[in-house]
Amino acid sequence: MTATDTNRGRATDTDTVTPTAISTPARRGTPPTGVFLAVIALCTAVTAANIYLAAPLLDLIARDLGVAPSAAGWIASVAQLGYAAGLLLFAPLGDTADRRRLVGALSAAAGVALVVAGLAPGLPALGAAVFAAGAATVVPQLLVPLVAERAPAERRGRHLGVVVAGLFAGVVAARVLGGLAGQAYGWRAVFLGAAGLTALIGLATAALLPAETRPRTKSDPPAVLKGVARVPRVLAASAEVRSACLRQGGMYGAWSALWTALALLLTGPGYGMSTGAAGLFGLFGLTASAMGPLSGGLVDRFGVTRVVGAAYVLAASSVPLFWLGGSRIWALCVAAVLLHAGLMTGQVANQTRALTATSSPAAANTAYIVAAFVGGAAASALAAPAYGHWGWGGVCAVAACWLVLGWLGAARRPGLTPRTGRAA
Repeated sequence: MTATDTNRGRATDTDTVTPTAISTPARRGTPPTGVFLAVIALCTAVTAANIYLAAPLLDLIARDLGVAPSAAGWIASVAQLGYAAGLLLFAPLGDTADRRRLVGALSAAAGVALVVAGLAPGLPALGAAVFAAGAATVVPQLLVPLVAERAPAERRGRHLGVVVAGLFAGVVAARVLGGLAGQAYGWRAVFLGAAGLTALIGLATAALLPAETRPRTKSDPPAVLKGVARVPRVLAASAEVRSACLRQGGMYGAWSALWTALALLLTGPGYGMSTGAAGLFGLFGLTASAMGPLSGGLVDRFGVTRVVGAAYVLAASSVPLFWLGGSRIWALCVAAVLLHAGLMTGQVANQTRALTATSSPAAANTAYIVAAFVGGAAASALAAPAYGHWGWGGVCAVAACWLVLGWLGAARRPGLTPRTGRAA
C-alpha cells in the first residue's frame, strides 16, 4: 500500500508501548525535536520509495534486458510481496529489539539488495534483489511508533503528520524522480543511487535514534512468535477485521494494477512519452496526501461503513475513465485523481475498522497491512500479462475485478457481528 500508515501510527502509540515491554527511551544526547523529526521523515521517504522504485522503470528494464515490457511487469509486484514478508518477519521485532540497531541493520541490508538489483544480469536476479529490498523496507513501521512515544500528547498528531508526509513524499519521488533519473542515466543508476541514499540516510538516522535498554530474556523470541501467531486468530474471530482486509486488498489491488501498467501505456506507441514524462503522473499521488486528514474527519462524522462505501464509489468511477484514458489523456488525469482519493479514503476508514474491531489491535493492524500489500502484489502480477494479451482494456478489467472481489468478498453475512460497535 503505497500510501497506508496514518492510523497505524495512532494505534501503535498505545498498543505496542507498554511499561513491561520496553523501558523509556533515553533522551540524553538526542538532537532537538525539529532536527530529529526532519531526519526521520527523510529516512521514511527514502525507504518507502524503494517499494515503488521499479514501476516507472519497467520499459527501460525490459529494453535493457531484451524482454517484452509486459514480461517485466511482475518486478513491480515483487517489491510489494517483499514488503508484506518484511512486515511479518521484522516489524514485530520493534517491540523487543533495540530499534537503533534494527534500523541500521535493515537500512544496510536494503542498500546491499538495491546494489545487487542495479547489477542484476537478468529478470530472476533482479526480482530476488527487489524482493529482499522490499522486505528490508519496513523501517517506517519502526520509526512511526518511536515518534509517537517521544511526542508530547498535545503534539503527537503533528509529529506523526510530519512522518506520514515524508512517507507520501517518498512514494511520489519514486514515481517522478525515479522516472526522470532513469531517462537521464538508465535504470541501473536509479537502483544504485537508491542504494547509496538508503544506506547513508538509514545509518545516519540509526545513529541519531535514542538508546533503548530492553531486558532480554529467554521468553523474548516466543513472545515475538506469539505476536505473529495472533494474526490468524484475530482474522478468524472478527468479521470486521476480515472485512477491512478484503475491502482494502481489493482497493489497493485495483490501484496497483492500474499504476503498474500505466508506465507501459504512456511509454507505448499510443502516447509515446519518455520515461521521465510518464513518471510525472506520480504527482497525482499528492491527492492521497490531501485526502488523509479529510477522510479521518469523515469517518468521525459519518462512520466507517458510509466512508468505505464512498471510497469504493470513487474508485469504481475511475475505472471507466482509465479505460477511456487509453486514448485520451484528460481522462487519465481525472481517473488518477479519483482513484487516489478513493484509495486514501478507504485506507483511513478500513484501518480504523480493523483497529477498533478487536481487543488485539496490533495483530489486526498487521493482518490489515499484509492483506493490502498481498492484494496489491497479486493484481500487479496480473496487470502486465493482461496488458500484453489484451492491451490497456485488460488492465482495466483486472482493476474492476479486484474492486468487485474486494466488495463482495467482504459483504456481511447474517449472524456475523463485530466484536465492538465502534467500527461500524
